[in-house]
Amino acid sequence: MTLQVVILAAGMGTRLGKPWPKPLTPLADGRSIMAQQLENVEKVFGQEARVTIVVGFKMEMIMEAHPNAAFIYNEVYDQTNTSKSLLKALRASQESGVLWLNGDVVFDPRVLERVQSRMREEKSFVCVNTSATSDEEIKYTVDSNGNINSLSKQVVNALGEAVGINFIGKGEKAAVINHLEECADNDYFERGLELAIEKAGIKLEPVDISDLFAVEVDFQADLERANKGLI
Repeated sequence: MTLQVVILAAGMGTRLGKPWPKPLTPLADGRSIMAQQLENVEKVFGQEARVTIVVGFKMEMIMEAHPNAAFIYNEVYDQTNTSKSLLKALRASQESGVLWLNGDVVFDPRVLERVQSRMREEKSFVCVNTSATSDEEIKYTVDSNGNINSLSKQVVNALGEAVGINFIGKGEKAAVINHLEECADNDYFERGLELAIEKAGIKLEPVDISDLFAVEVDFQADLERANKGLI
């Protein structure tokens, strides 16, 4: 079975303020953010994983660093957000479901072990941390059945926040593609998921990984937290 994995790495990473693509930011252990992601994928999925990286800003640097991956170019990376990068990746994907990672998330490989069975069963999910609800992060609430019904930075009375590791099963992928197409250029992909929940009734399970290490690196303080988590 081929497990499709996408890394969203087209953005300019202006908040971190480095002169290279944010996924190539060095970590304290000598790896880059993207290198530890790819090592985690290899460790858990082995040869079953087919990795595609969506590139844009200084894409040659990422392609040279990781020449064995497949690549999709978001040529309007400086005018669009993750909704359009994910849209390109899903359109180019094969029939089965797709796991995607934000290109700036540093995480424990056991996160992938926890969700592996759901991926094989084609069950859509969003990995969440229930111990934090930062203003800058994507937050969520659930419906009476425990499925996600809101997913954005503006969520009120949030139960936790998304960590940037998500999966859409093959049966719901077409609906997500349709609603990503509706998104504005500057929307995060979570807006497309919200629309697909609201208009197409897709089911997204929140998978709690609060007991495991996962940090999205937006600012220098996040990078410092990520490095501490690797020790």
